[in-house]
Amino acid sequence: MPATTRALPRPLQTLITVLAAALIALAGTVLFAPAPAAHAATGIDTVAEALRKSPVYVDPRASAQLPPAEAEALAKKIEDAGKPVFVAVLPESAEFPKATVFQDLRTKVGIAGVYAIRLGDAFNAHADSKVMSRNAVRNLVGTVQRSGGDTTAMLNSFVDQADRQARGRAPASWGGGEPGVGATGLITGGAIVVAGGAGAYALYRRNKRKREEREQAELDALRVIVDEDITAFGEELDRLDFHPSEPGADDAMRRDYEEALDAYEEAKSKMAAVNHPQDVTAVTEALDKGRFALATLAARRTGAPLPERRLPCFFDPRHGPSVQDVQWAPPGGAPRTVPACAADAARVADGEEPLSRTVQTADGRQPYWNAGPAYAPWAGGYFGGGILPGLLVGTALGGLLSGPAYAAPADTGPDGGDWTGSDYNPDDYGGGWGDGGGFGGGDGGGFGGGDW
Repeated sequence: MPATTRALPRPLQTLITVLAAALIALAGTVLFAPAPAAHAATGIDTVAEALRKSPVYVDPRASAQLPPAEAEALAKKIEDAGKPVFVAVLPESAEFPKATVFQDLRTKVGIAGVYAIRLGDAFNAHADSKVMSRNAVRNLVGTVQRSGGDTTAMLNSFVDQADRQARGRAPASWGGGEPGVGATGLITGGAIVVAGGAGAYALYRRNKRKREEREQAELDALRVIVDEDITAFGEELDRLDFHPSEPGADDAMRRDYEEALDAYEEAKSKMAAVNHPQDVTAVTEALDKGRFALATLAARRTGAPLPERRLPCFFDPRHGPSVQDVQWAPPGGAPRTVPACAADAARVADGEEPLSRTVQTADGRQPYWNAGPAYAPWAGGYFGGGILPGLLVGTALGGLLSGPAYAAPADTGPDGGDWTGSDYNPDDYGGGWGDGGGFGGGDGGGFGGGDW
């Protein structure tokens, strides 16, 4: 009986076809590749290739600005922090046009992050908005520009702050240089092609796991402060000691009390169902609604004027609805108008410190506005997404909330360190010299000086 030929499964046929094509292309690269240049190339492609392998690149023509030892120390600082911060020191040259150098570099590197460039005597930075908001970058650049100093001092000052504020993690490609492919490397190249799909999936899974771990850590921090708020509100309900059938109680009082009880139960049930950090905004919205109902009930019982529906006390929402706006400035920041309860308004008027809500951080307890972006969903429920950045401008939390990334869905845009290629928002890297989006010299120009 003649032998029959059994067809290979279609997926395997496809894999063999792709592998064969890849090997042919790889062989062509080896056989017909031009000889290496005698001197190192310069230009945006060279800078981008270097930054995909290491966080700091210094053009040989600008090495006097950041000597090798300082460049190596700066790179180690960024790598130790594990943040997607890229630094380039470049000469002022036609190869690096000021109007487009940021967009060109971001496109060529292809990784979401914070990009800082020392171009000749000028310094500036841009970032993907989910990694760091535009206002946060602007404020940081302005501070660095006004502080002066040589290139080493300016870049270290910028990196110290950017490492703390940038969201995301260092790109996986910083693990080392990419080996070349020789004639004897074809088998290895074929293995890489075969493993490519599995490797890409593994990278996706790893990045997803890291995002989930980061989100869980933020949620754990939020649970502490939100549970404290819920407990405090329950204690306020107990202290009020209102009984719907007590003498003097009327329908309006009973409605207020019912609204407060409903808000308390709503906050507890929503907190029990929280799965993501942004979910806690609905919890603090319910608590704010309940505290206003309690304040209204208390006024009815004593015959006092009914409270105006205002934002809660900025210094600590547990103080209840604010009664007036006061001028206040955070340490080192500019004055701004914030809503305050009667007690805190009196303290501010007397030149005393208000009783601010503090939360636990790695540096000990801090006012919530200096505790970082993890508390944005909590504060947003009390003060509203559109109002909060204005109240917090000039604070650690405010700088991170004032850009377009604030109040966006958690999965909007690439995380810092993610590979995006040229698929990113060009507005994050737009602008030319002196138009508010490009470079500024040591006088703080270009970005408007970085003022709060």
